[in-house]
Amino acid sequence: MYSLLALYILIVTSMCEGQHQKICNVVPKDQYIEVGSDVEIVCQSSCVHGKIFWTLNNIPMDERWSNIINSSHTVLSLRSFTHRTATLQCHSVDTHQVLGGTTIRTYLKITSPNLDVTAFPDHLLVELSHLTKTFRHHCEVKYKPNNEMTREWVLKTVYPEDNNIVIIENVESCINYTISARCALDKAPWSNWSPAKTVLTKLNKSDVKLCLWRKIAKPEKNGVRQVHAIWMEIPSACQGTFNYTIKQTSYKNNVHGVNYKDTRCGNSTCDVDVNQDAHRLNLTVFHNEALLAEDSVYVPAIGESLPQVTGMQTSTLDGVILVSWKAPVQPVSGYMIDWTHNGNQYYWKESKYTNVTLFDLLHKPYNITVTPLFEDKTGHGTQALQICSRVGDPGNVTIIDVQAKDKSALVSWNIKSQEACSGVIVNYTIFYGTQNGPQLNVTVDHTKQEISLKDLNPSTQYSVYVKAIALTGTTESSERLFNTKQFDPMLITELIVCGSIIIFLVLSLGLYCAIQWKKFKEKPVPNPGLSSVALWPSANHQKEMSPFQPFSNPSESLCERVYMGHTALTTDCDPYLNPANDQIEEYADPAVIPAVDVQNKRPVEFVETLYQSPGESTALLLSGNSPLNPYRRQSSVEIPTLKGTKQCKRQFAVKQQEKTEPVTVYVTLDMFEQDQCR
Repeated sequence: MYSLLALYILIVTSMCEGQHQKICNVVPKDQYIEVGSDVEIVCQSSCVHGKIFWTLNNIPMDERWSNIINSSHTVLSLRSFTHRTATLQCHSVDTHQVLGGTTIRTYLKITSPNLDVTAFPDHLLVELSHLTKTFRHHCEVKYKPNNEMTREWVLKTVYPEDNNIVIIENVESCINYTISARCALDKAPWSNWSPAKTVLTKLNKSDVKLCLWRKIAKPEKNGVRQVHAIWMEIPSACQGTFNYTIKQTSYKNNVHGVNYKDTRCGNSTCDVDVNQDAHRLNLTVFHNEALLAEDSVYVPAIGESLPQVTGMQTSTLDGVILVSWKAPVQPVSGYMIDWTHNGNQYYWKESKYTNVTLFDLLHKPYNITVTPLFEDKTGHGTQALQICSRVGDPGNVTIIDVQAKDKSALVSWNIKSQEACSGVIVNYTIFYGTQNGPQLNVTVDHTKQEISLKDLNPSTQYSVYVKAIALTGTTESSERLFNTKQFDPMLITELIVCGSIIIFLVLSLGLYCAIQWKKFKEKPVPNPGLSSVALWPSANHQKEMSPFQPFSNPSESLCERVYMGHTALTTDCDPYLNPANDQIEEYADPAVIPAVDVQNKRPVEFVETLYQSPGESTALLLSGNSPLNPYRRQSSVEIPTLKGTKQCKRQFAVKQQEKTEPVTVYVTLDMFEQDQCR
């Protein structure tokens, strides 16, 4: 298809040129094609008139292979051309003049060779077979190891004098290599690449680098320390049986090789226990029961004075860690740098310089230790501050609560760091707004994890989210919706509290009134049938004598102090009624007790008396504080005659009234309305 397109372009170009010039020519020139392929040749005959014809190696060709495009261009089409070399010429029929010519050479494209690969400890031997011996040829072999480090192919050329054999040197041990080849005849295009062949290289003893190192744990109370020995693992793809043995030799009192102990170990690590003395650990590796490699490392004694590096500094850049330090005063043979991100898996490398760059690190914090090396000993290690290979975005932000009021909302959030190397948050920005309104924002520093949004509209839906900002990136929380209240919740609370207080006061007042009303309704009323009538002292007399003293109960008036029932007979004498004489021994008739007119210093007779039933006695009811009381005591128990007891002398004479017919007299409360009852 491309050849036809090129021919078409060539014809168009020659036609354009031929319109301005009288040219005769044959194109394209000197073709080199594969045997059996098709070819087309163009003859331009602008310089002559009439027909043309073609010759192949001076032999005229059949006109069937020629096709006239126009008066000045004719195309010759050759199918399955097999001549090794040929000369084509274009002639004028009228003059037999040669208008132009070209040569065509063919080549034979050979098939892909077969590969035979043999692996040796230090190289690969590749043999090519099924190649033609008739024509001169050359071949190319490409190969590459199957690892992530190498992606480009390596080419090697094989000539006939090499006997179709190529040796691939400097191969890595126990790694699969992919190999392919192609060949070509002299000046001919290459054949297709042969099918790729994969072969596993053998273990090369010179490639085994144990690089034995150790990590020493803190000593126990008895001085025993656990030493974690580590070395470079032999690739698991290597065939054969491998045995690892560590022999620990103690240095006691500067005497070498006092005792030793062998420990069988795994493929790349081994834990051994040593005491407080210095030791040397010797590692030997056997491959198929033959010694393959050995290495040793020194373990200092507890408290041994050894130099160490100072001034360690670390920094990170684009996922790598840069470490530098100051060398000790004593000359060193090198430095051992080990690092770990979990305390279990260690990486280490040896360096001759006071700085190192650590690559291929995880996104984790690392502990890095540098130990100086001497000819036969190791110094003490110095550990740098923990550092991350790279610092990522801050942790995830989550809104945990939104407490909305009518015109404000309290938004709180927390931060969760999923990785130890998350960026340090500088501040938080809170974005909020309504659906159709503008989006507002407010920024707080990293110490705060809540904020009160103010000047909000009541009864409105808002959206809010929080963005955490660090120097290394930002993270955002999910958006959260909330609705403000129509009224302030505190106002409703205050109304509820005030209403409760008012209701309590009203209920308390009602209960108090009910109790007072009940007490008023239950007050005793004197029985008129058990009362006597006497003349009430005048107002002037009461004011002069003040016979009624204040009651113990301030709310009780004189009119309310009424004594019901039986009380004991008063034996004490009132000083007013008995000023001097207390030796009269006589029984006073309790039926008639005269009242005293204090102003005239004489007794006053009762106007009337009550009827007394047999066995009933009456006595003047006297208050402890008052000399005069218009009420009488009644008792249904007969009071015996008081003989031999002292009676208060009366300054007034008792006039015995004669017995009359019983008359019923009643006492009303209206009689007390004068003076005290008003």
